[in-house]
Parts: sequence; C-alpha cells; structure tokens
Amino acid sequence: MSESTLKHKAEAPKKLDFAIFVCSTSRYNQLKRGEKIKDESGDLIEKLVKAYGYSVVCRKILPDDREAIEKEVKNVLKSADIDVAVFCGGTGLTHTDITIETVSPYIEKTLPGFGELFRLLSYEQIGSAAILSRAFAGIAKGKAFFCIPGSPDAVKLCLEKLILPEAAHIVKHARE
Repeated sequence: MSESTLKHKAEAPKKLDFAIFVCSTSRYNQLKRGEKIKDESGDLIEKLVKAYGYSVVCRKILPDDREAIEKEVKNVLKSADIDVAVFCGGTGLTHTDITIETVSPYIEKTLPGFGELFRLLSYEQIGSAAILSRAFAGIAKGKAFFCIPGSPDAVKLCLEKLILPEAAHIVKHARE
C-alpha cells in the first residue's frame, strides 16, 4: 500500500454508522402480511458491519419500488447519523431491478472501481456469469452509497473484500 493511502486511511473516521436497505418486493410483502421473513443477506450485512466495529443505525426491507427507494435515499442524505448506505438487491437485469436507476441520480461522484473489482472477484468465484452484475457505488453529501446484489455470496464478497476495508477511506474523502 502506498504511503499516501496509508496516511489517508490513518486519518479516516474510526467509527461509521451504516444504513442497510434490502430491496425485495417478496420479502416486503411478507412483512406487510405479518409473516415471518428470512432475510439472510440483511442479517449477513449487519453481522459483518458490526464485526468490523461499525454500527448499524437503520435497517429496512423495501419493495422494488422507485418511490420507496428514493424516499430512503433522501432520508440518508438528510441524516446526520448515517455515513454509509448499503442497498442490497434489485441490481439485476429484470424490469423490476431498479435500485441502481433510483439511487444513481442522487450520486455526486461514482466509484467505477467498485463495480469493476466486484466483477473481477466474482469472476474468480462464479465465472462468466459475473458480467450480469451491475454492482455500483458512489458518494453524495459526504456519505458513501453502495448498491450490491442480493445473494448472500455476493454480500459476503462485497462487504469483506471491498466495502468494509475501504468505507472509512471513502467517507474521509467524501467529506473533504
């Protein structure tokens, strides 16, 4: 690691507060009906974030709905209590996969390397199917935003290899 990267990481915030949004119409509808839901990816994100020493200050299940996702993006942007927002799910190729299209208009600067590295790491695990991933990241108003696939394997890869090691570094620069 370069000297400047080491210096920037040393100057980065030690404590980060995360918001987790799982975009899944099926789970959202189960929740609305009062049914017990299994949110393996949301549980995994929360577990990994906390194990890294960061906090989860917000966790919600959202439908694959532009207005619902947009409302939460705006809430994150207004909140003084959120440093990093992770939107999990809705990043695929179907007509209902609208997470990236909804979040991206609010992003001031994109982080193309996030998606590129995620696809490279995914390729090493799953082969050419990695090209279907549209993982996305960016910054806005001093906060980091990540849109990641909903599969537990993708969540684990994103959080362990990319998001958690670099979130504080990203937030440091986003605030400058």
